[in-house]
Amino acid sequence: MGNADCVYPTSNVEYAHRVAIPPPQPFVKSLKYNLKETFFPDDPLRQFKNQPPSRKLILGLQYFLPILEWAPRYNLEFLKADLIAGITIASLAIPQGISYAKLANLPPILGLYSSFVPPLVYAMMGSSRDLAVGTVAVASLLTASMLGNEVNANENPKLYLHLAFTATFFAGVFQASLGLLRLGFIVDFLSHATIVGFMAGAATVVCLQQLKGILGLDHFTHATDVVSVMRSVFTQTHQWRWESAVLGCCFLFFLLTTRYFTKRRPKFFWISAMAPLTSVVLGSLLVYLTHAERHGVQVIGHLKKGLNPPSFGDLVFVSPHLTTAIKTGIITGVIALAEGIAVGRSFAMFKNYHIDGNKEMIAIGTMNIVGSCTSCYLTTGPFSRSAVNFNAGCKTAVSNIVMALAVMMTLLFLTPLFHYTPLVVLSSIIISAMLGLIDYEAAIHLWNVDKFDFIVCISAYVGVVFGSVEMGLVLAVAISLLRVLLFVARPRTFILGNIPNSIIYRNVEQYPNASTVPGVLILEIDAPIYFANSSYLRERISRWIDEEEDRIKSSAETSLQYVILDMSAVGNIDTSGISMFEEVKKITDRRGLKLVLANPGSEVMKKLNKSKFIENIGQEWIFLTVGEAVAACNFMLHTCKPNSMKDDQSEAYNNV
Repeated sequence: MGNADCVYPTSNVEYAHRVAIPPPQPFVKSLKYNLKETFFPDDPLRQFKNQPPSRKLILGLQYFLPILEWAPRYNLEFLKADLIAGITIASLAIPQGISYAKLANLPPILGLYSSFVPPLVYAMMGSSRDLAVGTVAVASLLTASMLGNEVNANENPKLYLHLAFTATFFAGVFQASLGLLRLGFIVDFLSHATIVGFMAGAATVVCLQQLKGILGLDHFTHATDVVSVMRSVFTQTHQWRWESAVLGCCFLFFLLTTRYFTKRRPKFFWISAMAPLTSVVLGSLLVYLTHAERHGVQVIGHLKKGLNPPSFGDLVFVSPHLTTAIKTGIITGVIALAEGIAVGRSFAMFKNYHIDGNKEMIAIGTMNIVGSCTSCYLTTGPFSRSAVNFNAGCKTAVSNIVMALAVMMTLLFLTPLFHYTPLVVLSSIIISAMLGLIDYEAAIHLWNVDKFDFIVCISAYVGVVFGSVEMGLVLAVAISLLRVLLFVARPRTFILGNIPNSIIYRNVEQYPNASTVPGVLILEIDAPIYFANSSYLRERISRWIDEEEDRIKSSAETSLQYVILDMSAVGNIDTSGISMFEEVKKITDRRGLKLVLANPGSEVMKKLNKSKFIENIGQEWIFLTVGEAVAACNFMLHTCKPNSMKDDQSEAYNNV
């Protein structure tokens, strides 16, 4: 082209700097750096540097057992706060534990077992001061749904129970493995929008299934979709028990009223925290005094006294049920991790301290492995219980120990008192807790901020409510992954213009007052360039050039001479991306244009250099900033005679 024979004066002081090619690094060193950035971004081994062996041993024990770190600083003031918080969450954990065990189609006593051993393990290994450990409704529902498809809990309760222990074991192994292998980023594929929709859908399904207890029905569908549940409810209208319904509505009204009052007056948090246990006590007294169990009000019945019996021998490691246990464990384990870590981080942010996500995975996984061997099913850190723990003023994980001791006393001495507890009260407790998981305000916020996130949220909700819990989860994750792929495969490109009275260049759509440079097209590529997006970028850049030339022809402006690619946001490039640049270079050459690069990063420069592309384009056409690139192009435009053959070349190209 005409400008190719003109040389830009690189000796000019103002524009003397050129983009450096980083020195080559040994392969082993580069691999070590990339692995460290992938699996150890928080550099957990930093604290071990320059320490004697004895100190390293202590730090290693403190890493896996954080209680060894904060226990020496524990004092009486902390004990008073943790004692109050522990007793408060125990009053919530006992009725919730029994309720959620029933939701999972497991014996109610397992809810108490699961609130005894796992909290003790977490208190030693967990890094959150506020997480209150226990069973959760969503994991309970998933357990009932997935295991129920394989084994009927009523027809074969022993096998169903053993599969629940086995699923908990595999959930714990999976969770701990993610933490040990530093693979916690896998959980991040459950986006905030996915969790909001999934939790709301699961809460809706759980609430609808509690109609069985509220209406006193003996037979109910095992399906979780809303159509099956409503069909089961309205085909048994002749079996509805008004006594049970009235009792359930009264207790539900009481629970919701206490929750509303607590929201208005946060300092009275203990009222809503004590409300479930109060409901259990009042319901039990009412049934005992009126003999309501003889009039259709179902009760829990006998609860075995004593601490957790060992259950390692009950784990099922043989076909044909092993696959179901593994699948249930992995899915429920991921959901439990996502909830537990999200809750822990939320409260850590309020108190301005940090929790290690991988360490939390190890702690939660270990407590589920130990729990599966001591007659417990899946546990994590539920939001409702942790919120009560936080509001009660807990200082450390000792509040979990206090709660576990309170549950232990209940198991040893108080279980006979729950004999007359009506199931309808447990249903009311579950509905009250689940209504708090339907976060419609978060859905509205998603709609206002990001419509695609709202679609992900609604997809998860609809999938759970009208399909199944697994379907909703898979649908939401699939749509989230599709969005990630779209981000990678369809990166944004922008035309940049000059901000008046500056050397700053920005997107002309974002800054309407930014003006384009005559004869120069400046494009910004807003993503790394990989095989997945290289073809799209080649076509998009060509289209930008076509559109710019069409605009110039219609406005009779200076003909296009230079195409500048701002690569500030291109963090990396692969061989397909380099091939794309080579093709773009050929396209611009055929059109009589000059391709210019601005601010490529070190990784990009290293690969462009190894591929000989820098020699192809000429290092003098690679600049540190867009401003320098534009200055060079303007210099060439004003000092060199344009190629008289350019129009003929462009016309020939268009006719190909």
